[in-house]
Amino acid sequence: MLPSASILQQIGFGVLFAVAVVWAVAMTRLLRRGRYEAAMRRDRREMRERYGLRGPGRLPSAAPGVSPAGGPSSPELLGSVPRQTGPAGPPAECVELSAAERAAFEGLVRQLTSRS
Repeated sequence: MLPSASILQQIGFGVLFAVAVVWAVAMTRLLRRGRYEAAMRRDRREMRERYGLRGPGRLPSAAPGVSPAGGPSSPELLGSVPRQTGPAGPPAECVELSAAERAAFEGLVRQLTSRS
C-alpha cells in the first residue's frame, strides 16, 4: 500500500487498472476477429474469381451437381486451404532412392533427431 494515498484512491486505481486490462483484452479479440473475417471474405472472393463459383443471389444451378451449362458444377468452398493434389493441384512426385541414398538419408534423420 502506498502511504501517501488514501484507501479510496487505491481502490480506484485497482478498478481503473482492471478496466484497462479488460478493455485491452476485448480490443485484441475484436481486432483479431475482424482480421480473420476480412481474410475469409477475401479468400471467398478470390476463389469465386478463380473458379467462377456462384454465390447466393447469382445464377442458380439447374440441379445439384450440374451447372446451367450442363456440365458438373464446382465443389463447395470450405474457406480453407485448397487441395494441393488431384486434377486441380500439382502432380505428385515420387523418386526412387538408391541404397546409398537411403542410408545417407537415414543417417541425416538420426543426426537431426538426436539433437532435439
